[in-house]
This record gives sequence, C-alpha cells and structure tokens, in this order.
Amino acid sequence: MPDVVELTKSLIAAPSVTPARGAVFDVLADALRPLGFAIDRFVAGDAPDGPVENLLAVRRAGPGPHFAFAGHLDVVPPGDGWGSDAFVPEIRGDLLYGRGAVDMKGAIAAFTAATARLPATGTLSLLITGDEEGPATFGTLAIMERMATASICPDMCLVGEPTSTSRLGDTIKIGRRGSTVIDIDLPGRQGHVAYPHLADNPVPRLVRALAEIDAIVLDRGTDWFQPSNIEIIDLAVGNRATNVIPGHAAARISIRFNDLHRGADLVERIEAIVHSHAPAARVHGRVYGEAFLTEPGPLSEIVRGAIRAETGVTADLSTSGGTSDARFLSRLCPVVEFGLLNATMHKLDEAVAIDDLHGLTSIYAEILRRVFA
Repeated sequence: MPDVVELTKSLIAAPSVTPARGAVFDVLADALRPLGFAIDRFVAGDAPDGPVENLLAVRRAGPGPHFAFAGHLDVVPPGDGWGSDAFVPEIRGDLLYGRGAVDMKGAIAAFTAATARLPATGTLSLLITGDEEGPATFGTLAIMERMATASICPDMCLVGEPTSTSRLGDTIKIGRRGSTVIDIDLPGRQGHVAYPHLADNPVPRLVRALAEIDAIVLDRGTDWFQPSNIEIIDLAVGNRATNVIPGHAAARISIRFNDLHRGADLVERIEAIVHSHAPAARVHGRVYGEAFLTEPGPLSEIVRGAIRAETGVTADLSTSGGTSDARFLSRLCPVVEFGLLNATMHKLDEAVAIDDLHGLTSIYAEILRRVFA
C-alpha cells in the first residue's frame, strides 16, 4: 500500500517544471501498476507549446460507475530564496517542504494512496498531465482526445487542485470563471511633434478606446459567480524621444467572465469598440477557458458528505479563483475541485502539513466509498 508521505516526497524529488516529462511520471506509474491500473503514457504536441507528456491510468473492476481523478505533475519554477532545495523534499516540524507539495503532487499521492484502501470495483481512472501550469495546449485536452478514441468517458470527475483556504475541507470549487486575453495594436505614422499634420498619433485613439472599454459593466454577478471584470494590464508605446510622435501604440486586456458570457463574444465586443476608434487596429484575442458551473447535486454532495464525515467541516461551494483544467473536463461530465490548503502554492518554501496529507487521503477514500457504494 503506498504511503502518502513517501509518495509525495518521491514525486517532489523528480523535478517537473512545466512542461513535465520523464522521471516524475515513472514514479506515479510505478505506484499505480501494483494497484491494478493499466497505464497509458504518451507525448503530445510540438514546439512551442509541446511536447507534453500525459498519463491516463484506468482500472476496470466490473459493473458500476466510472469515477475519474484529474491533476497535473508539472510545477511552476521554484524561484530563488528557498530555505532548502525546492526539489529535495524536507520535513521540518509538521510540514513537508518542496515545489509541488501543495500544487499538486500531494493530492495525486493522496488519491493514489486512497485507492489502495478500497476493494476494486467499477471503473476508476486518473487523468494526469504534464502541462497545466503552462499553455495547457497538449495536456488535458490531449488526454480527452485519447479517451474519446478509446471510448472512455467518466460519469463524474474530481480535480485535486488545492481549494482549501483556512483548513482542510473548507472549500469545494463547483465552477470557475472564464478567461480571455486580448492584444491591441494601433498603427500610426511617426513624425516630429512640431509638425503633427505630417504625422498620425495613435495614442489618443488608443486612450479613447481604452476609456470606453474600462467603463463597461459586463454584469452584476450571478447566484454562483462574482461580477465579470475587464482589466487593462499593459500599455506600451516604447517612445523614448521627447520630440517624436510614435508610430504605434499597443495595449493588453484581460477579462475574467462568468457563465453569462462566452469568450468569443467578448473578444468581438472589444474588437468593435477598438475599430470604432481606429479601423486599422489589429485586435487578437485568445480564450483560455470558458466559464463553467457544475450545479450543486450528487457529486458535490458526495464530496461534501465525505469531508464532513472525516473532518466535521461543512465545505463551502465556491467558484472563486483562477482557471484550472476543470474548464476542459466539464465538457465530459460533472466535475468539482477539492484538495489541500492553497496558502503556499506557487510561493517560496511551498509546504504541506503532514496531517493534511493523511487527512486528504482519508477524505478521498471516503469519496470513493460513497461513489461505489
């Protein structure tokens, strides 16, 4: 039976800055095979967003529902200033330190250990990518394509992202806002500031367009989502001279939106505003994910009930935070997110409480008992 702490340490000890490949997948595959999982490891995509390694592990054990656990083995770069080597797991006091301890190697280890506590029944799968922290072009989406080819589709899915805020079990994510980033480039004609009639200054047009965009109120929020927001996150002219009218100006906008909107519609709306001020402007939007909501129901109640049984905590249902790969998996089946405390994710000296690793393992095991009861 896998020990959750030792497995977490082994996963941390395999450096896996996004996109992850190789040794970290060896560690997980070696832990899953003795538990009866058939392992499908494959590499998808080419540069610049690939190649990416992914793992699809499936255990079929007779009739019953198909429950999937999803997660990622890639991590963000550790940065400088750690108290110890970020990829040498170290226990100090009651905490285990290392990059990925919380986000989210600890949860993957906990789920693996949880499966060993129960007799095999129904179908259980793990959908593990090496590219969630990066572009996510050839990660979970590639796993979903692989599953479709093999006619594999879960009935419900849990993503092990670190959702807890103050104590283990206090928050379950049942949805996420969508995300789009829009780049705007306005051409002009460079010239001398003393002869403006011989030049074409793009800055005033861009400023007017941004002012109109900034004044937009997309919505007031919904029962489950906070209001959508538009943020101007970059403004660039690059003009160091004091006597030159610039030849171009650029800006970048980020929109986080709830399920009242679609990403493509928002890009089109911004494009129309920009072109009303500057018809020659170039506008390029990339939708990183649509908003999704898994309405409270059987899956969230199973997870909530398991948390309450193991910890006594009644979890809040939330849609706060950034994007996750649940935005893709929501196309397949009901999906929720639940995992460790998120206080140190992506930070220096990322750490997980040893008790929380054991606690999360027990909660995941109780979830499986309820799913396959």
